[in-house]
This record gives sequence, structure tokens and C-alpha cells, in this order.
Amino acid sequence: MSGGAALHPASVSVVVTTYNWPEALEKVLQGLARQTRLPDEVIVADDGSGESTRQLLQRVARDFPVPLRHSWIPDEGFRAALSRNRGIAAASGDYLIMMDGDMVPHPRFISDHLAAARPGMFVQGMRVLTNEEGRDRLLAATRPQWSFFDAGIKRRRHTLRVPLLARVWGRLSRGSSVEAIKTCNQGWWRRDLLALNGFDERFQGWGREDKDLAVRAVHAGLQRKSLRFAGLAVHLYHHERHDGESSPNDHLLAQTLRNPTVRNSVGLDRHVEEFHRRPLVDLRSSPAAS
Repeated sequence: MSGGAALHPASVSVVVTTYNWPEALEKVLQGLARQTRLPDEVIVADDGSGESTRQLLQRVARDFPVPLRHSWIPDEGFRAALSRNRGIAAASGDYLIMMDGDMVPHPRFISDHLAAARPGMFVQGMRVLTNEEGRDRLLAATRPQWSFFDAGIKRRRHTLRVPLLARVWGRLSRGSSVEAIKTCNQGWWRRDLLALNGFDERFQGWGREDKDLAVRAVHAGLQRKSLRFAGLAVHLYHHERHDGESSPNDHLLAQTLRNPTVRNSVGLDRHVEEFHRRPLVDLRSSPAAS
């Protein structure tokens, strides 16, 4: 799908999903503002948060170093597929990094993702896990940082940034595996997401919309590339919004696994023209941010 295209992205948009946790979102945005290679824009894909998130974004926008945009949908349950699609449709970068609003990035998060990007692939990053102690320490910090030896950290191996190992692992990990798919840390060429029609918006309620996208990408000939020892981000612990590992969307995913589906019928193309006509406002230019 990306064959013959430029080897490295010229521009990158970060799409951050969020729902009613402004304290965590603030730490994510602080991390993105301190990147050694800044993104070209950040779009907060909001699945129905209340006023406190809007106020946070207006405050953060005052000093944010790149365009900061807010895509909001009404709170009608877990609709991650829809909120992400609208964030993707509003994005202008030729490469998109998707992350969750509880994932605090390492200062080289963006540069590591761009170094890993290759045509014909999507990149699956990892996450450092925290418990309540680790989460609370990071939320209280002015400049959230973490290391292998910190208390409150789980999956310590994912705290290690070793660029040489990342390059070796990236070459070895290329393939069609769609295990451990999580959109909390992923990189995609925008043209590939357009060809796949993004997330399938029939997926409502928790789960499987990310696995469905990855399966369709493999059906289309894309490879998954695992990003380890680079592209680091730490997940702030929270109680899950779902029970167990079942999902109301399991039957939809089963259909995709059985059939060589590439493009969904209810997806990204529903929103592209809307944002082409009326791009999201850069919150730095909003009167409330001044």
C-alpha cells in the first residue's frame, strides 16, 4: 500500500485518545511538548470528556510548542473507533502516531517512531506499566521521568532505550503477527489508514477495534514491525473500563478473521471531507488560551 513512497515521513501528527482524566492527559501533553523532535501537531481525540478536559486543553495551549487541536464527540459510551477516526481525519501529517491519554512519552518517543517508520509497515510500540504507587509519583512530578530501578514500575524491560537493539529487533520482528495489538502506542502512514478506511465504527463498547484494524492491514499486505528498546512510554495505572477479556465486538472481529476484508464499510471516509472543509482550530489561537 505504501510501495514506492518516501522512506521517511516528512511530517507527523500525534493523535491522543482521552476520556475524563485530565490529570493524566496533562502529563502526556507535557511529555509531547518536551520531545527532542516535536510533532507537527497534536490532536486530542476525545470520547466525550466533560468540561474539565476542555479547560485543561485551553490552559495547556497557552504555552504549547505546536498546534494543539481538540476533536470531541458526545459521551454515548465507549466509542474509541469513532473518536480515533475523527482524530485521524483531522490530522495533516503524512505519518500518524496514535497513543492513549494515559501514556507518558519518553523525550525521544517521536524521533524513535520516525526512525522506525518504513513504507509497507505499521509500528507497534510497547508500554511500561505502573501500579498505584508509580502512577501517583508520575502524576505528582513536575517533569515525569522514570527508570529501570524506580518503585511502582512493572515490565521493567520496557524502560530500556537502546537504539542499536531497537534497530536489530525491528528487522527481526517484521511479519504478519497481530498479537498484543494496542493503539496506545502505534505508528501508521496516513495513506495506509485511508486505504483501510480507518477503524470500523461498528465496534462500540470496549475492545477489538484495534485488532480488527491490524488484521485488515495484514490482509492488505502491510507488515507489523515491533518497536522495542525505543519509542518508550509509561502507562499510568487505572481501573479498567471493562470486565474481563470478553468484548461485545468479538463477533465482528471473528468475521474479519474469517474473511480477507481490507476496507470496512463504516469508517474514516465519513469524516475526511468534514475536516477538509473545516479544519480543527489550533487551540493556541483560541481567545480562551490567551
